[in-house]
Amino acid sequence: MNKYNYKTPLYGALLIAAVVIAYFVMANLNMKDLYAGFASGNGRIESTQVNIAAKFPGRLAEVAVHEGDMVKKGQLLAKLDTNELQARLKQAEAQVAQAVQQKRYATAIVTQRQSELSLAAKNLERSKTLYVNKNISLVQLQQHETAMQSAQAALLAAKSQVISAGAAIDAAKAQIETIKVNIDDSNLYAPVDARVLYRLAEPGEMIGSGGNVLVLLDLLDTYMTIFLPTSQAGLVDIGSEARIILDALPDIAIPAHVTYVSPQAQFTPKEIETQSEREKLMFRVKVKIDSNVLKENLHKVKTGLPGVAYVPIDASEVWPEDLNKLPENRLKEIK
Repeated sequence: MNKYNYKTPLYGALLIAAVVIAYFVMANLNMKDLYAGFASGNGRIESTQVNIAAKFPGRLAEVAVHEGDMVKKGQLLAKLDTNELQARLKQAEAQVAQAVQQKRYATAIVTQRQSELSLAAKNLERSKTLYVNKNISLVQLQQHETAMQSAQAALLAAKSQVISAGAAIDAAKAQIETIKVNIDDSNLYAPVDARVLYRLAEPGEMIGSGGNVLVLLDLLDTYMTIFLPTSQAGLVDIGSEARIILDALPDIAIPAHVTYVSPQAQFTPKEIETQSEREKLMFRVKVKIDSNVLKENLHKVKTGLPGVAYVPIDASEVWPEDLNKLPENRLKEIK
């Protein structure tokens, strides 16, 4: 009976495994050489969050959008109940009308006081002539002088009433403008083109001053945050070109640029004494996706997608072909 030789297939499997390992080792070495002038880090796509909050406390009357909706800058998102403000507005408008009538009345009084002053002035001049000719007594002359002074004081008081009524009109109008601003602030608008991330409140709920109603994602400010060691972070220039490769789209290199390099290390001891410890320092680097790409694919941008960002640490290096696949017909596939 022939015995089966188990060593032959075992040797064959070991040989195949050795070939595969050697292939991957060589490929890894070639990749390291290819990307020698670039630093890379893992991260996820993020967008700046914008909180839509109420300026004043009140009851939420309407929320016009839902989570996931795309909104345009200036679009109405939510409304607070403004019944109380509308009532205050009517009251302020009535105060303006009242102050206008008071000013008209005060103006009429001024006209009357001016006539009285004119008459008192004529009587005084006549009394002076009569007193010189000794046709009236000194007492009568003094009475006309007093009447003249009283008429002048009455005229000044009437003019003050006109000024006061004018100030009351200005104050009431200012109050109207304030109430109108508050009514307008009760309407919450989108400050940017964005996507609704969270809807935090529903119609009928009471909102406190500064309370958030919605959270938006500013898709035109989409980026990836990576961490680089000291030896690489020190060579990265702010504003330099970058590339992002998403796991979902490995064949597309998304154009980006470096917008921020942290001035402080992350997750490190407070006191660093040795060079080996300094090598462990990691610095946060922000890589923002090109705005033109985002505008062309705004509805397809999705946050949270993992990937790798590449940044040059040698300005003279040319982007490898794998990191420079930017055909126009493929950019539309970016999600």
